[in-house]
Amino acid sequence: MTVDGFALAHLRRSPLGHLADRLAAAEATGPGGVRLREIPFLAQLNLRLDPAGPAAARAAEALGAPLPTLAGSVVATADLRVLWLGPDEWLVVGADGAAPTIEHALRRALGDEPGSVVDVSANRTTLELSGPSARSVLEQGCSLDLHPRAFGPGRCAQTTVAKVQLVLDQIDAEPSYRLLVRGSFAQYLADWLLDATGE
Repeated sequence: MTVDGFALAHLRRSPLGHLADRLAAAEATGPGGVRLREIPFLAQLNLRLDPAGPAAARAAEALGAPLPTLAGSVVATADLRVLWLGPDEWLVVGADGAAPTIEHALRRALGDEPGSVVDVSANRTTLELSGPSARSVLEQGCSLDLHPRAFGPGRCAQTTVAKVQLVLDQIDAEPSYRLLVRGSFAQYLADWLLDATGE
């Protein structure tokens, strides 16, 4: 789609785009093998419906994965991550540009049943913290027990890091974490993480 000859993609600005060089430098020189990067513009859709209703089965079919029903769990496919946010609430995360397709599929699955599908992609950006010391960096500002016995790959939580509310998603055992944070707090959180990786 274009506006006056300019592609809309060129008009988007990541909340942390101005920190790209600083994040790249930290990734290259981070102590303890800690890497920090922004993954901007991920598709994010908030889904609410009755997990026992027929729409849940249709939504699972549309997503290619069952909706997670265990508190704080994540179901992943090759293209999507579905994060449990509450007994009847999920966050569906996909690739940049996928939001309209996901939203359409979920609205069809919902049909006339009570529930909602809301594109919240513009609400948050994503920071990815990874490397052998990533957990110890997060533990400096997060009160959750992040030890692998309590929180590991396939787990998520709505929590705070350095007093910033976010969604925390551990994506693998390296460990690698994704921190989905509101754009207005992204700069503060990135600065805090950069400082914490240096300690």
